[in-house]
Amino acid sequence: MTPSVHEHGGFRVGWGRQMKVSWKSLPTVLLEDEILDKAFSRAKKAADRVEDQDRTFRVRKQLSRMVQTSADVISTQLLETVNSWPSLDQSAQFDLALIDACVGCDEYRHHLSNLQWAANQVMKVSSQNAKKITRTARTELMHEARKEAYGRISSIVGQVSKSLLWLNEARETLKKLPTVDQSLPVIVVCGAPNVGKSAFISALSTGNMEVNHYPFTTKQIHVGHFTHRRLPYQMVDTPGLLDRPMVERNAIEMQAIAALENIGSLVLFLIDKSEQCGTPLHEQMHLLEDVRSLLGDTPTIVVTSKADLIQPRPSNWDEVKNTENEWRNAGSIGTPKLPLLFDSEQIVTMSAIENVGLDSMRLEIIRLVNQEWATDPLQLPDGWHRE
Repeated sequence: MTPSVHEHGGFRVGWGRQMKVSWKSLPTVLLEDEILDKAFSRAKKAADRVEDQDRTFRVRKQLSRMVQTSADVISTQLLETVNSWPSLDQSAQFDLALIDACVGCDEYRHHLSNLQWAANQVMKVSSQNAKKITRTARTELMHEARKEAYGRISSIVGQVSKSLLWLNEARETLKKLPTVDQSLPVIVVCGAPNVGKSAFISALSTGNMEVNHYPFTTKQIHVGHFTHRRLPYQMVDTPGLLDRPMVERNAIEMQAIAALENIGSLVLFLIDKSEQCGTPLHEQMHLLEDVRSLLGDTPTIVVTSKADLIQPRPSNWDEVKNTENEWRNAGSIGTPKLPLLFDSEQIVTMSAIENVGLDSMRLEIIRLVNQEWATDPLQLPDGWHRE
């Protein structure tokens, strides 16, 4: 079965309503002992600042302040943690899919809601025990109320210690996820493992992406960029997919599927006909059909990678190479329609190693995306003011 050169219809290109998520900015999640140490040390300092010549009044003020301060510190810490994590209700489908693939949306909601519950419970304990302290004139009862408050507060924080630990570990996972601005063009590059996706994006992109030569090179999604006429184009490098049922795919493969289903303005499917990637050609073709079923109306270009390994070389190799060199030497101005490099089956191809066919491919990508891109200079994206 031979894929067609181009399969692009109407683009689903538009301005995103959701704000982009910067996973790398997630703050550190303090664990149980760290939160309690922080709260009780602040409470002691607050008590030390109390001055009153009457011993009973002084003790009452000190112990009340200790209970209230410790509760305030813990509640604030827990709520700040909750509020610093992106709301799933306001997240884009792409981000939801990544969260679900990596840590699970249900777990995500569960552990954040646990922290919200704990913050409310701590403040209730503070209010109840502060009243016990202020309603008695016996200092021993005041101390008992303070100890009771500390014990109950510690118990509440202990009950959410597993949630704190889960969020701390999830943060390390989520920090590795890409930040994709869906108000800008997104080109998703996919294919079987080791077909040359990272090398292709590295050659096109201004970003530096490390490429190691072994199967399953890409362990997570990476995002590269190139700019044309001041408009950034995002190139999303997806983990290599395998030709197997969806239920058998791992979290890394599900990240790639999330990208395919939710963010692509255009999808490039790379095929390695040399089979040096380790995946037989017939399995790559089955994977292509699987990918097409996920894409819906998203346009697709099927590309043969590693043109330098094709024997004999594409018939228009020299023509494309010379034309691209002339365009670069002239300053890479405009968006001319440079000739595309084709293999013997008339499939678009390119060589990231020898830099042949890349410029013509980049200009073709730009033209396809810009066909439906907003050209009105007065048109603003939905939610632009949030940025």
